[in-house]
Amino acid sequence: MHAMTAENLRSAYGGESQAHMRYRIWGDKADKDGFPTVGRLFRATSEAEEVHATLHFKALKDEKGDFSVTAGAGFGLGTTSENLQGAINGEMFEVEQMYPAYIAVAEMQDEKTALSAMRFAIEAEKVHANLFTKAKEAVDKGKDLEADEVLLCPVCGFVTITGEEDNCPICKAKKEIFKKF
Repeated sequence: MHAMTAENLRSAYGGESQAHMRYRIWGDKADKDGFPTVGRLFRATSEAEEVHATLHFKALKDEKGDFSVTAGAGFGLGTTSENLQGAINGEMFEVEQMYPAYIAVAEMQDEKTALSAMRFAIEAEKVHANLFTKAKEAVDKGKDLEADEVLLCPVCGFVTITGEEDNCPICKAKKEIFKKF
């Protein structure tokens, strides 16, 4: 694997790993603040970020050794509304800046496994940002997110709150394998 793509994957792995833990913490806070569906959304998205980190780690399977990993990460435990804004900001950074740049490098270097992992991630992050925005709008009105279900595609990290999809719109996995929160 080319050095630039490997470095970008390590950075993405670090960022996704930190988002995984941050969303777990923010999910607990949402529960305590009286927003259990927002808590479920945070937990589902936390596992989605773990899916992305795992895809990146597996793409790096031949890169062995210890590396310093630089990754952006939001910190702070605020209100559920503040935490949702932090989540939106992080997802939008990945969608608008991080993944487009990383994908451009991987395309230039013809790194197919890295591209697959990054393309799954960027498409899922768009959905995450949208769902966090809906959740924030509800919380800012003093209400919990209305959702029939909170489901996760364990292949690519897609999250849905409707359960209307027969197949994952990103990776085409069957709905039967989705994890319910």
